[in-house]
Amino acid sequence: MKKVTNNGFIYTFGALGGLLFGYDIASVSGAILFISKQFHLGPWQEGWVVSSVLIGAIIGALATSKFLDTYGRRKLLIWASVIFFFGALTSGFAPEFWILVSTRVVLGIGVGITSALIPAYLHELAPKSMHGAVATMFQLMVMIGILLAYILNYSFAHMYTGWRWMLGFAALLAAILFFGALFLPESPRFLVKIGKIDEARDVLMDTNKHDDKAVKVALDEIEETAKQPVGGWKELFGKGVRPALITGLGVAIFQQVIGSNSVIFYAPTIFTDVGWGVIAALLAHIGIGVVNVLVTIVAMMLMDKVDRKKMLEFGATGMGLSLVVMYTILKFDNGSQAAAYVSAIALTVYIAFYATTWAPVTWVLIGEVFPLNIRGLGTSLCSATNWLADMVVSLTFPMMLSSWGLDNSFLFYAVLCGVAIWVCHSKFLETRGKSLEEIELDLHKAAGVKEAENTSSN
Repeated sequence: MKKVTNNGFIYTFGALGGLLFGYDIASVSGAILFISKQFHLGPWQEGWVVSSVLIGAIIGALATSKFLDTYGRRKLLIWASVIFFFGALTSGFAPEFWILVSTRVVLGIGVGITSALIPAYLHELAPKSMHGAVATMFQLMVMIGILLAYILNYSFAHMYTGWRWMLGFAALLAAILFFGALFLPESPRFLVKIGKIDEARDVLMDTNKHDDKAVKVALDEIEETAKQPVGGWKELFGKGVRPALITGLGVAIFQQVIGSNSVIFYAPTIFTDVGWGVIAALLAHIGIGVVNVLVTIVAMMLMDKVDRKKMLEFGATGMGLSLVVMYTILKFDNGSQAAAYVSAIALTVYIAFYATTWAPVTWVLIGEVFPLNIRGLGTSLCSATNWLADMVVSLTFPMMLSSWGLDNSFLFYAVLCGVAIWVCHSKFLETRGKSLEEIELDLHKAAGVKEAENTSSN
C-alpha cells in the first residue's frame, strides 16, 4: 500500500491519536453525572469509573516499549486504533458498573499506547526546526478531542441514554484513525534500525522538503546513533541517562499532581458544587474547551521560540496563582453568585495556563529527551508514570472534595505548583533547538565529564 508523505497528512493523522486520547479522558467528565444516577454510584465507585481508563493506560504505556522497537511506530498506531474502537463501543453498551469499568480498562490500553507512541513518532518524523511545534500538534489534538467531548456531552445530556452515546462516539474516531494510519510512513529512525536505509532516506526527503544537505546530516546522525545496541532497564537507570530520566519522570508526575486532569475530569462537578445547574455546568465546560484549543495553538507558535523550562515555570506560576484566587473566593464567599462566576473565570485561567505550558511541553520533553537505544523504554516508563499519577489524583480527588472541601483542595494543588517550579528550575534539562541526536550527544558528554571528575578525585 502506497504511503502518503505529505507533511500535513503525516502530522495530522500521526497526531489524531491525541484527539481520541483527549475525547476519551474528557467524555467521562460529563457522562459520570448521569452514570452515577442510573447505576446509583457512591464517590468511590465514581472514582473508579473515571480512573479505570488510567489502569489500562498504564498497561498500554508499559507494553509500548517492547512493541515500539520490535514492530515499529506505524503498526503500533494501527493496533491502538483497533483497541480504541472495541473499548469505546463496549463502554457505550455496558449494562452495569463492573462491566463499564472493565471496558474502560481496555479503552485505556489504547490511550496508553498512543501517549507513549505518538510524541516519539512525531519527533522522529519532524525536522529539527519544527520539533516543538509538530510534537505540540499531539496536544492540540488532545484539546480538540476534549472540546468535542464537551460539546457532545452537552448535546446528549437531554437523553436518558445520553452517556452511552458520549462514551461510544469515540468508536467512530477510532475507525478514522485506523484507515488514516494505513497510509502513514514508518519512522526513519526505525527504518534505519532495521536496515532499510533507502526507505528512511525517502521519508526524510519528503519531511525535509527535499533538502539534500539536511537529509544527509539527519541520516548520518541517525545511522551513528542506531549503531548502539538496544538498551534495557540497566541503561535507562544508568548515570549517563539520569538527567533525562529525572526530566522525563519529573514532567510526567508534576503534570498530574498539580491537579490538571482532576479539573478536566471533574469540571462539571466543580461547577455544580459552586452553584451552577447541570446544563449550565456542561455549557461552561464547552467554553473551557474552546479556551484550551485556542491557547494550545498559541503554545504551538511559542514552542520553538521559548525555552521549555521557562514555559513550565511560567505555567506553574499562573496555575498556582489561579488556584489561590479560587481558594480565597471559596473560603470567604462560597455560595454567592459572585463566587460562582469568579471561580469559573479562575478555573478557566488555570486551565489556560496548563494548556499553554505543562500540557504540551510534558509530551514534547518525554518524546525528545531519551537516547535512541532506550527511547521506547524511556517514553513508555514516563507515560506509564504519568497515568499512574493521574489515576492516584483522580481516585483521591472525590474524597478530597468530600473531606477537605473544594477550597482546601485547590490550596493543596497551589502548594504543589510551587514545588513543581523549584524542581523544574533546578533539575530539568533544556532541549529547545536541538536535534534528538544532539540531545543524546549532550548526555554522553555530561556523563563523560562526570566520569573523568570521579576518576581524577580517586
